[in-house]
Amino acid sequence: MNLHWSVVWDNAGALARGTELTVLLTVLTMAFAVPGGILLALMRLSRSRLLSGASASFTELFRNLPLLLVIYAAYYVLPLALGVAFSPFATALIALGCNVSAYNGETFRAGIASIRKGQSEAALALGMSPWQAMRVVVLPQAARRVLPVLASTWVSLFKDTSLVSVISVGELAYTAMLIRSRTFRVLEMLTAMAVIYWSLGYPQAKLVDWLNRRFGVSE
Repeated sequence: MNLHWSVVWDNAGALARGTELTVLLTVLTMAFAVPGGILLALMRLSRSRLLSGASASFTELFRNLPLLLVIYAAYYVLPLALGVAFSPFATALIALGCNVSAYNGETFRAGIASIRKGQSEAALALGMSPWQAMRVVVLPQAARRVLPVLASTWVSLFKDTSLVSVISVGELAYTAMLIRSRTFRVLEMLTAMAVIYWSLGYPQAKLVDWLNRRFGVSE
């Protein structure tokens, strides 16, 4: 077997652009999914059956559908249903955002529920409104507790962005597969893609380990 690693260096610019798009997609997805998760958690904990039911329905829908199916549905079904055509990147962002928001919602809900009820009752006794008690007392503690889990979600999302290559989003996986199809250098391109993902993912995984040690809560 003759290996031609020069194909990797010859296409380094394209791989770098694909990597940049992977990182951008991950950042934008979390920028959408963190406030989305907080909103879903607060809705789920609401006394309103309408809000709680809507949050539960959204969460259970997207948590129990394969991400790949959500991506395909967003790309092929939404334009037909709404009459609006989305770009592949926008479609990927919508699909990933909905999926990760559902998981983040449950993460935040668990974090909020883990705060002892007596703390919010004490805040209310001091004259705070329920929203003030939630904002000042409960949410800061919940954020500390869920931070390690959110970091793990980030690492998982970073790898899952490769699934959007099926709708021609030019991130790392799509770029590598495109170069592979043009050059017929399968092993070289798959190896290069694996090395890039690992090189970026390993430091993130170590950061998650540190966050677990630093912010992990045990009772």
